[in-house]
Amino acid sequence: MEIAKKKAHTYKPIKNKKSFWGSLIHQRYLYFMSMPFVIWVFVFNYLPLWGWTMAFQNYRPGKSMGEQEWVGLQHFIMLFQDERFYLVLRNTLAMSLMGLILGFTVPIVFAILLNEVRKKAFKSTLQTITYLPHFVSWVVVAGIVTKVLSIDGGVVNQVLTATGLVDEPIQFMTKGGLFWIIVTLADLWKEMGWNSIIFLAAMAGIDPQLYEAAKVDGAGRLRQIWHITLPGIRPTILVVLILSIGHLISIGFEKQFLLGNSTIVDYSEVLDLYALNYGIGLGRFSYGTAIGIFNSLVSIILLFLANGIFKRFTNQSVM
Repeated sequence: MEIAKKKAHTYKPIKNKKSFWGSLIHQRYLYFMSMPFVIWVFVFNYLPLWGWTMAFQNYRPGKSMGEQEWVGLQHFIMLFQDERFYLVLRNTLAMSLMGLILGFTVPIVFAILLNEVRKKAFKSTLQTITYLPHFVSWVVVAGIVTKVLSIDGGVVNQVLTATGLVDEPIQFMTKGGLFWIIVTLADLWKEMGWNSIIFLAAMAGIDPQLYEAAKVDGAGRLRQIWHITLPGIRPTILVVLILSIGHLISIGFEKQFLLGNSTIVDYSEVLDLYALNYGIGLGRFSYGTAIGIFNSLVSIILLFLANGIFKRFTNQSVM
């Protein structure tokens, strides 16, 4: 017993963890293959952060860093004192929330319905048709939407007047109250099929034996969807929702710029378009940079907030 105790005291567990350099040498080919992507991310995502210093200067092109006039938070104060900024923020949040509700739920419903199709030829054809708009430029999409809603031969106005729902054609593109709906539906048509791919991929990973067992128990299609399909893709839904909330305020400006016009500018202008018009367009580079910093900080806060809430109540997160 004493000998055994001495051996137990003198025994030291073998460390299986390799050092960083040992792991680097062992997996050198993987690290080597990942280097181009690391460099790409650094050059295009982290290196430009140096330009954020312009927000704290009265930046003048052609001058060195030491020659610039530092003004602290002056441009941020100007931003929050501008009434136009709050109008633009309202437009951004309104279109973002509408896009999040429809652009997130409809692809899930579409993916579930598509997954229930049993005829492969029809399913493949429908997938191809719904994927194609994603590869069409917003310039073309804006032209199609404008033509469809036009008062001169537009399909929508022809149907409305032919059915007697309206007495005369409606000028959809000049009504600010309808602009948010038009943009949301156009974006939904363009991206619905593409956004459904990730949910279809998640459904493909569900064990088919679960459906067979449910059929034996007498479960119909709706019960199988409710008790098997939706719980099976629940982690994917939550991750996509968290990332979507993180990009809630960063919706770009292409569709608003192409579909908007001077008569509805109070409804079509978003933060990115505001930075383009009142920052870069007027040569106020520091002011435009301040708008960009505000946009990025709000996106980061929303991402961490959504991640923390879902992690606490659903044990699902992206970090």
